[in-house]
Amino acid sequence: MKHTDEKPLRIALIHGQNHKGSTYYIAMRLVQKLGGDVTEFFLPRDFGAFCVGCTNCFEKSETLCPHYEKLKPLTDAIDCADLLILTSPVYVMHSTGSMKAFLDHYGYRFMVHRPEQAMFSKQAVCIATAAGAGMKSTLKDMADSLFFWGIPKIYRYGAAVRATAWEQIPEKRQKKYQRQMEKLACRIQKRQGHIRPGINTRALFFVMRVMQKHGWNSVDMDYWKEKGWLGNKRPWKE
Repeated sequence: MKHTDEKPLRIALIHGQNHKGSTYYIAMRLVQKLGGDVTEFFLPRDFGAFCVGCTNCFEKSETLCPHYEKLKPLTDAIDCADLLILTSPVYVMHSTGSMKAFLDHYGYRFMVHRPEQAMFSKQAVCIATAAGAGMKSTLKDMADSLFFWGIPKIYRYGAAVRATAWEQIPEKRQKKYQRQMEKLACRIQKRQGHIRPGINTRALFFVMRVMQKHGWNSVDMDYWKEKGWLGNKRPWKE
């Protein structure tokens, strides 16, 4: 399948749990429609450490995080991807502990600190399912991090599957999810290669830019200076 830039779409797919339930199958419908090159991870199988609050990533360097090497394959996949997909079933009205523990390790990448420039040209999808309620808060758990990383286009998809296993979902409803994923895939493909930060992302960046000019953390300030973001350069193409 061809995309607007004629290159295979690079996808980093990170599941918030190990087993393959409804959330997994809906995500795979999207991936199958998109095609491309997929790098897939399951939490906590591929990363399950909790942030220990040492603050090394903020005050010194993320390479001093005690989990840096274990996390690096996921970080590399995120940085190389055109599209990020985060999935999580609803656990007590929020994302899984594994997903939260994973995202906790990237606080240093929030725009208030040292955002990765590559994030500003990516798309992302958050997918959550539940037997009942809680999709909105679960999606927010994931989308908040993506937004503060600088990702301009984030899609949210929640489904109340009214079942505890994919096999329990009636075929008619499974086909409905398939159609919705096909529509979402078309939207993603159409925008690929044409992503620009919107007003919310730009506004947050400029607020953080003012803060960095009078910042309290020399590591963050030096990073912004090296990038040229305190001057005329921006992490996106104008």
